[in-house]
Amino acid sequence: MRLHDAAAVMAATYTTMVSYDILKLFKTSRNSIVSSFNKLKSNPAMLYGIPMLLLIVGGSFGLREFAQIRYDAQAKKTKITPEVEALMKSRTKSTTLEEEYEKIQKVDLDGWKNIRGPRPWEDSKESQRVQREHLSEKKLE
Repeated sequence: MRLHDAAAVMAATYTTMVSYDILKLFKTSRNSIVSSFNKLKSNPAMLYGIPMLLLIVGGSFGLREFAQIRYDAQAKKTKITPEVEALMKSRTKSTTLEEEYEKIQKVDLDGWKNIRGPRPWEDSKESQRVQREHLSEKKLE
């Protein structure tokens, strides 16, 4: 007998054994099916693992649908008519770095006064009025 023929015989024997086990499973009685179902119910993987996986996978699909609704609503809300868009483009003016530099040169950075804001228990309007009076007195002097 060759090696190839021996492997074929062993494979045939193994498949016969497996098919016998499968047939044996199908021929079980109703009580053994119920008992195997009860064993599965008490298995922690069946009790906690599979419901958790279903929740994660189902939740991802549900969130995808809700997010799509959100993005569709935003797309409808942000549509701008061409007239408004043309008006917005006409109002925007491009500024150059030189223009901004000239604006900064005109600002007096040395002539400022530190004025404290009101404390939480103080009246802000009263505090502002006192500070304005104090500044006006200094300007008059």
